[in-house]
Amino acid sequence: MNYLVTGATGGFGNYALEFLKENVPTENIFAMVRSETKAAALKKAGINVRVGDYGDKDSMERALEGVDRLLFVSGAPGNRQQEHANVVEAAKEAGVSYIAYTSFAKADKATSPLAADHLFTERLIEKTGIPHTFLRNNWYLENELPLVEAALNSGKFVYAAGNGKTGWALKKEYAEVAVKALLGADFPAILELSGKPVDYQVLAKALETATGKTVDIISSDDQGFIANLVANGVPESVAEIFLTFQYDIKNDQLDVTSTDFEKALGRPLRSIEAGLKELLD
Repeated sequence: MNYLVTGATGGFGNYALEFLKENVPTENIFAMVRSETKAAALKKAGINVRVGDYGDKDSMERALEGVDRLLFVSGAPGNRQQEHANVVEAAKEAGVSYIAYTSFAKADKATSPLAADHLFTERLIEKTGIPHTFLRNNWYLENELPLVEAALNSGKFVYAAGNGKTGWALKKEYAEVAVKALLGADFPAILELSGKPVDYQVLAKALETATGKTVDIISSDDQGFIANLVANGVPESVAEIFLTFQYDIKNDQLDVTSTDFEKALGRPLRSIEAGLKELLD
């Protein structure tokens, strides 16, 4: 049985490969990368490397040749629907027998601009008839590091999401469930993977507990949110992207209550305090 992880040099893909190596001989593990230059560490670890690009269907067909089970880590926004179509079509043609796909929270109900590409991809996978698990990942705690680092730098924890709640968890916890699915755990076709939804007030208090530092917790307007990030070294264009995430959270796009995550892991999730401490140490 051969297993392939896409996005293998990214944070999620790296975690997934580590969990996979604990359960599968390295000769059966394949990592897909966009260029050979990024693959040196993977090759040194004995993992098979395949070069592929979501935007190039021919390269995807070559990358997936001989692969039985695929962990399909979603690509970046932009031309994502066409790129994901290339991956799904290549998987069908290569005879892939199972796909675990990293999707978006409540993808079939969400109104977030982020959700449309994921729902499109879920529907494509369903049409192939390939057995699958849609990993509807909520939000990585790592996504908040620019806000956290700005708070530690300035003493002000500034957010613009109002009372919106998010089901944060560590990226490696999401990746562990993805690998369990890849290895054949008896999961349903859809997993709503969410920590307990809490707001930014709770996140800020958790940061204080994790670091022993006190911060001013400020519910801001859009301009104040962007200005705070920019003042702490985040490029304005990036700060504006983070503001769109704040909109999603304010509009309850990530307020998902589900027991799927802890059931799939087989244990409780790390607390937000513990997660922040781990990320900042």
